[in-house]
Amino acid sequence: MSISKRHIIILSSILVLLSIPFAAMQFSSEVNWSLFDFLVAGGLLLALGFSIDFAARKAKSFNNKIIAIVAIVILFLLVWAELAVGVFGTALAGS
Repeated sequence: MSISKRHIIILSSILVLLSIPFAAMQFSSEVNWSLFDFLVAGGLLLALGFSIDFAARKAKSFNNKIIAIVAIVILFLLVWAELAVGVFGTALAGS
């Protein structure tokens, strides 16, 4: 299985995004991520990136692509918000 240019762009974008909190940890004590936090964020971003890529390649019409991508982003934001602050009070938030 070869790695395409799209996959390299997705993976490098994830590394750039994860480098932001890593750099912030070097300059501020307010950002305190553990290895687990980086792994979870990386997994979420990986799922987001490859899900959007899959939807963009497989959807037939432009409208279906937009609907699928918007649904994927909304789902990502809901999971992210739940993990970050426990918006819905599920066990995922640790509450």
